[in-house]
Amino acid sequence: MTRIENVLYTAKTHTSSGGRNGTARSSDGRLDIKLSSPGSAGNGTNPEQLFAAGWSACFIGAMGLAAKKLNVKLPDDLAVDAEVDLGTAGDAYLLQARLNVSVPGIPVGVAEELVDQAHQTCPYSKAIRGNIDVVINLV
Repeated sequence: MTRIENVLYTAKTHTSSGGRNGTARSSDGRLDIKLSSPGSAGNGTNPEQLFAAGWSACFIGAMGLAAKKLNVKLPDDLAVDAEVDLGTAGDAYLLQARLNVSVPGIPVGVAEELVDQAHQTCPYSKAIRGNIDVVINLV
């Protein structure tokens, strides 16, 4: 395992004892949300949605780094739609995920290289590599 040499940022949150049906707030107050279990009638978000949003945003950032290396200008309408499934296998709860990446105007071969490089450098992708099933689609 590679260890961090220089911490760039530390996210700090407090989640109430309600867990999936509680609240979460960041230490700086920028995040202050109600949580609800997936598929419930609750009016909050859920951890899977938060993970999908964080990963897709991070992945776009990693694509930007890859684009600089490849001397490619990313389109303004670049988008990543993340789908994170919560499921079970026997008694265990598991996640699986798909990233659907849209890179309009970029040749397929170049887009594939951007996505491959991003998946190798994105911290979220690294964190889940080998732990959950992931499919990345160019759309």
